[in-house]
Amino acid sequence: MTEEFNSRLATTADMPALTILMQESISSLLQPFLKPEQVTASFDIMGLDTKLIEDQSYYVILRGQTIVGCGGWSKRATLFGGNHTKGRDDALLDPKTEAARIRAMYTHPNWTRKGIGRRILALCEAAAQREGFRRFELAATLSGQPLYRAAGYEAIKFFTAQTSNNIDIPLVRMAKNI
Repeated sequence: MTEEFNSRLATTADMPALTILMQESISSLLQPFLKPEQVTASFDIMGLDTKLIEDQSYYVILRGQTIVGCGGWSKRATLFGGNHTKGRDDALLDPKTEAARIRAMYTHPNWTRKGIGRRILALCEAAAQREGFRRFELAATLSGQPLYRAAGYEAIKFFTAQTSNNIDIPLVRMAKNI
């Protein structure tokens, strides 16, 4: 990645820009992998989880003052989803026996293939390691799976998340040990 990108922890002031970035990313980057109704339904299981910002484990990647990517890690049990996603679990994980969660990674469609996802992963993995975690897990979309595979993550299980209107969204649970 070139020097034109910077990173920092996300703040609550970033939330409006993050929401727009996530909407654009979901709408555009999932299209080659899902049916149109699945792309639309994906908003039901994806989006902003403000607990990551509160925990200071969510990063933004900037070009100038514009957020072009975001993502984080969590020491909580929830594997994926936004504030509105059912089944959230804020229980703290034990870094000695459980995997940190890589969460909510999004890149603006105009900025893909520029190393943004890899930079976010590196920031997340380093921060989680400092907290004692030695294993990472995530729920990858079909569009995100190649990035994670290239970064050393292995597929554990293919599954579907069902939305409130009973549409199945395919996901892949992936893991990496350090």
